[in-house]
Amino acid sequence: MMLALLALAGYLLGAIPFGLVLTRAAGLGDIRAIGSGNIGATNVLRTGRKGLAAATLGLDAAKGAAAVLLGGAAAGEPGLVVAGITVVLGHLFPVWLGFKGGKGVATGFGVLLAAAPLAGVASGGVWLVMALATRISSASALVACVAAPFLAWIFEASVPTEALVGAVALLIVLRHHANIRRLLAGTEPRIGTGK
Repeated sequence: MMLALLALAGYLLGAIPFGLVLTRAAGLGDIRAIGSGNIGATNVLRTGRKGLAAATLGLDAAKGAAAVLLGGAAAGEPGLVVAGITVVLGHLFPVWLGFKGGKGVATGFGVLLAAAPLAGVASGGVWLVMALATRISSASALVACVAAPFLAWIFEASVPTEALVGAVALLIVLRHHANIRRLLAGTEPRIGTGK
């Protein structure tokens, strides 16, 4: 019962579309009608409002971390895993938006930071290096996601934590299927430009 409650709480927390809420509150309308149509920080940045993009990034990461901390406190490692996976699923497929959500990068990063802090910091470093080198957000996210399970294995010995990190990374990579096709075609836009 506790794990079921944590799954529901994680999903509902993840389903809060902070990018949409913040852009509407700022009078920018529906973020889904701008740029890529995504509700995440990268698309919010396309509005030209860096502060809103930073707030979206922070809040999306915070809900991932909060779910993991809540799950771990309530039911130990099983709760941590359940809440961590469902918060990402809530962000990817929010019931309020017809199950069409974001890509899960910031929320997944928050999950990783809370579940495996050293791996989270290292994964964030991988993202930053890739972003500076390529200026392509999706490529940076994909490389960081692929690196995350290996980094968790290096820094964290817990099998449940490793399973959580691997599952979240897989969900995020799968959600980037369209980006992967554009990367292979050489048409993926760079940070701050295009759709």
